[in-house]
Amino acid sequence: MSNVPWWGLPLIAALFALAGAAAVQFMSARNDHLLSRRRRTKRWYEERKTAYVALLAVFERDFFRLRAAFDAGEKPVPALVYMDEVGPALMQVRLLASGPVRSAALAVHVLLQKLHGEMNPAAVIGVQPEIHFRELLTQVPLVMQQFEASIREELGIETAPPVSPNGRVRSITAPGWTRRDRAGSDS
Repeated sequence: MSNVPWWGLPLIAALFALAGAAAVQFMSARNDHLLSRRRRTKRWYEERKTAYVALLAVFERDFFRLRAAFDAGEKPVPALVYMDEVGPALMQVRLLASGPVRSAALAVHVLLQKLHGEMNPAAVIGVQPEIHFRELLTQVPLVMQQFEASIREELGIETAPPVSPNGRVRSITAPGWTRRDRAGSDS
C-alpha cells in the first residue's frame, strides 16, 4: 500500500487544473495584447499614409495647375482657393505627422503659397517677377522630393527591392528567380 492519503490525488489534479487554467488565461491575454498592438500599429500606419497621400495629391494637382497657368500666360488661381483645397489635408498632416514630415510639408505649402500670391517686383531686387515665379516653380519638385523622403523615412518604406537570403534580388514574375538566373539558365 502507498503512503499517499486519499485526498492527495484529487488535490494534485486540482492544482494542475488551476495551473493549466492560469496558463490558458495568460496566453489568451498575451495574444489579445499582441493583436491589439498589431491593430494599433496598422491603424497608425494607414492613417498617416492616407493623410500623406491626400496632401501629396493636393500639392501635385496645384503644382500642375500653376505650371499650366504659367505656360498659358494666365494668372494662377487666388491664394484663398488654394487654401480651401489644401487646408483639410494639411491640417490632418499637421496633427498626425512627426516633426520632420510636418516641417517638409509646411516647406512645400509655403512655397506654393508664395506662388499663389502676387509677385511683387520690389520683393527681389533686380529680378523680374516672371523670372522669380519660374525659379520658384522649379523649386517645387525639389521640395516635394524632400517631403516624400521624410514620409518614406517615417513610415519605413524601402525603395530598394527585397533581397533573398542568398543575396539575389527576387523577381516579381517568378518567385525565387531573377532575370539573371533565367538568362544564365538559357545559355
